Amino acid sequence: MSARRKPYPFDRFEPKWQRFWDECRTFHTPNPGEKNFDGSKPKFYVLDMFPYPSGAGLHVGHPEGYTATDIVARYKRMRGCNVLHPMGWDAFGLPAEQYAIKSGQHPASTTRKNIAKFKTQLKRIGFSYDWSREISTADPKFYRWTQWIFLQIYNSWFNPETKKAEPISTFRGDDPDSVRLAYVAEVPVNWCPDLGTVLANEEVIDGKSEVGGFPVVRRPMRQWMLRITAFADRLLHELEALDWPAGIKLLQRNWIGKSEGAEIDFKIDKHEQKIRVFTTRPDTLYGGTFLVLAPEHPL
Repeated sequence: MSARRKPYPFDRFEPKWQRFWDECRTFHTPNPGEKNFDGSKPKFYVLDMFPYPSGAGLHVGHPEGYTATDIVARYKRMRGCNVLHPMGWDAFGLPAEQYAIKSGQHPASTTRKNIAKFKTQLKRIGFSYDWSREISTADPKFYRWTQWIFLQIYNSWFNPETKKAEPISTFRGDDPDSVRLAYVAEVPVNWCPDLGTVLANEEVIDGKSEVGGFPVVRRPMRQWMLRITAFADRLLHELEALDWPAGIKLLQRNWIGKSEGAEIDFKIDKHEQKIRVFTTRPDTLYGGTFLVLAPEHPL
């Protein structure tokens, strides 16, 4: 008769090694000039999607993805790579705001508490993150750089001749504001009154917000825009050189959404104005019987 196996004393072994990893900075990635830095090692960067610290703790979806990336990070270390595997917190957003509203606490307070809880849980799982590189998007030391990036975009324009962004000071036209990469325009948006913000199409499901399930209405609003479409040709061209799966490249092409076709003006019976339409198949217009205007069309 075989002896009964003793249960694994995880409550004794795991805290011991977790303390060891912290104290010895086992997963720290040294910078050039630091002790143990080896410039001959190939570099490998493993970046997870930073979690929203918008709940009392992790849910099952967090370790599901983080386990896979941690396996890759550990494998590459064993293969002799200098692996950078950081972690951070996406703390400026609707999830964090809604959690604060529901719990009746200030978002700064709930975010700090949730980050501490999330970090403890990630360490207890044993993921090999370099915690010396931890960031929070709600930290002024971090978001000052997002503000700096916005200013670089605002003070730039897309030069169609060089096919790249250049300082606005190089623009020789009369109206530099008309070509800035960041500009204000009145456009139809998905407005959620309960959340008090504009939502992307991906954040709206069946006329309601993905976060909270609040009603969303379509309405015109002045807001900041980025002149991304100016880069469409360049984005499509440079996509070819990327070593990405074909399916991912196709998704990117569809997202960029470039279409080749023609603009055609239709006369309106008993009206001086015309309606301009874009079509990829102008040869089929002879069979057209009607056209539909978007609700936000000026007519």
